[in-house]
Amino acid sequence: MLAPGSTIGIVGGGQLGRMMALAAARLGYRCHIYDPHEEPCAAEVSADFTRGDYGDAEALKRFAEACDVVTYEFENLDARPLAGLGDKLRPGTASLEIAQDRAAEKRFIEGCGARVAPWRQIDSLDDVRAAFAELGGPILLKTRRYGYDGKGQAWVRSAEDAEAAWNAIGEQPAVAEKGMRFAAEFSIVIARGLDGETRAFPVPRNDHRDGILRRSTVPAGPDIEPLIAEATDFARSIVTGLNHVGVLTVEFFACGASAVVNEFAPRVHNSGHWTIEGAKTSQFEQHLRCILGLPLGDVSLVSAGATMDNLIGSDVDAWADYVAEAGAYLHLYGKGEARPGRKMGHVTRLK
Repeated sequence: MLAPGSTIGIVGGGQLGRMMALAAARLGYRCHIYDPHEEPCAAEVSADFTRGDYGDAEALKRFAEACDVVTYEFENLDARPLAGLGDKLRPGTASLEIAQDRAAEKRFIEGCGARVAPWRQIDSLDDVRAAFAELGGPILLKTRRYGYDGKGQAWVRSAEDAEAAWNAIGEQPAVAEKGMRFAAEFSIVIARGLDGETRAFPVPRNDHRDGILRRSTVPAGPDIEPLIAEATDFARSIVTGLNHVGVLTVEFFACGASAVVNEFAPRVHNSGHWTIEGAKTSQFEQHLRCILGLPLGDVSLVSAGATMDNLIGSDVDAWADYVAEAGAYLHLYGKGEARPGRKMGHVTRLK
């Protein structure tokens, strides 16, 4: 158990690292950010900042020497340089290595006994055509690595679409998923401590547009309620199978009476931002409790529920309205330019 005053290293300086650093400061811990950018938004609220390349193993080791524990805020990282940090890195590289390769991820999820959409591994245009024939249309191509918020994806709705879709993803190694008819999307945000204890937060219903999360609502609704027990068991199997220490998020499709795993993220997650005001322990504090060896916090709701709306691009221009709105909790990430599709902040409202 690491005492207050210890230094938490965070690889990545985006909004997740920023909110983690804010939670750490409240508990009396210092955060040290490692990021290649000149002015990452997490560094604004942290005690220390090291600018360095994510692939520089020696720089990462020097950074880790100045920290008592190291974690990461996103998964698009080369796991090999991080492996040199050993047990100081929590969660370990196994969670990264599996999460950042969609084919490996799907095999792992199936190995944990969880349910995924029918899929095929794609390495060529012929594979795309074969997958369409075997799975039936439509199918969704997703690059195996480095896709997020709808990037690196293309639909194949007819056999004639195969070549255009393959070109659209840059002819990269991919997976093809059968298009699923689902009533809703939801996620299980679950934490696992050093001692193996797990706790899952109340379940949010997630609404996406253009591949980007727009709103999370807790509770998730009566149509999702019957799926929560099974989905939580799936999430617990995944986080335990990885020997993961920290928060992990599993995204699901509600397909009739079945919960189908879309993917998992080995980190705190956008769909858990509501927990800052809406739960007795936020996902950010819970992640820190896990990696510091502290007891896990109470995940119950503080009210009847909550909604969280992302501020995407120019949405942030209405910040003054949110400040004036009674009962609205505004979080701005300090990212500067409000580009289309860029997550600039979020607003939470309690029920």
